[in-house]
Amino acid sequence: MQTRELGRSGLTVSAIGYGCMGLDFGYAEKLAKADGITMIRAAFERGVTFFDTAEVYGPWTNEEMVGEALEPFKGQAVIATKFGFDIDPETGAMRGLDSTPAQIRRVCEASLKRLRVDALDLFYQHRVDPKVPIEDVAGTVRDLIAEGKVRHFGMSEPGVATLRKAHAVQPVSALQNEYSLWTRHVETNGILDACAELGIGLVPYSPLGKGFLAGSITSADQVAVGDFRGTLPRFQADAMAHNMKLVDLVKRIAADRGATPAQIALAWLLAKAPFIVPIPGTTKLHRLEENLGAADVVLGEADMAEIETLLGTVDVQGGRYTPAIEAMTGL
Repeated sequence: MQTRELGRSGLTVSAIGYGCMGLDFGYAEKLAKADGITMIRAAFERGVTFFDTAEVYGPWTNEEMVGEALEPFKGQAVIATKFGFDIDPETGAMRGLDSTPAQIRRVCEASLKRLRVDALDLFYQHRVDPKVPIEDVAGTVRDLIAEGKVRHFGMSEPGVATLRKAHAVQPVSALQNEYSLWTRHVETNGILDACAELGIGLVPYSPLGKGFLAGSITSADQVAVGDFRGTLPRFQADAMAHNMKLVDLVKRIAADRGATPAQIALAWLLAKAPFIVPIPGTTKLHRLEENLGAADVVLGEADMAEIETLLGTVDVQGGRYTPAIEAMTGL
């Protein structure tokens, strides 16, 4: 597996990471802990050294799974986790956002134990908390870094102004934002440019459009009860029927290049900038191997120009999130 440095942070990871959320959270199909551990170790054995989790996934169970899976490979894998939500300790229900310094410290200590590590490799603020000055958030993580409990600071879905304020207090090593062939706002809202300017790695989550760009979902009927995609505007019947035009286009691009749609979607991101590291997730071994194969699909300037022209012929219908969830981002 090829490696990449996240910006100018000195943090080197596999060119394609592994998003662990879907192993036991968010989707209707959830793996038992033992099966999740098997998948994580299969990814590591195939060269993946970058694994993404969060305390809110489960909550807590995903970190426990990742910690047990990667404990034998201490020092060989980079684990990213996140803080920023207020979670009821009794029910696990999310009660809102909380990035107060005391909460950040509580989450850090708990995540260290669940992940079975001495320091958190990459600690993201999961969502910007408007009630807490970002300078206080960055300052708290800066202190945790000085104490040896955290190695790198990350953020997820901030606006550019917030990112710059945080970066001035504690350099941000990585930014985790949604970015894919059908979610491209980082190209127009200043985020991608800011990452290039400030030397920040960009870690696209949902790089396969929550499975849609891989062609694995063709109608709203395939979204099971309990799958969070069923609540999203883009996964409603009318929007999905319209957005299949994009999938058909990606399939055509892939066929012309001897690749799969998922590989084209990931290779496109890799070709966008050398500091981009996507983190696709899957519960299936053959999909994992397919995704990792994208690192061998090289898209040159002519390929990217052709793809850009073709993408310009398709518009995407439906928001990526409900208004309530979108309001939790800083974009």
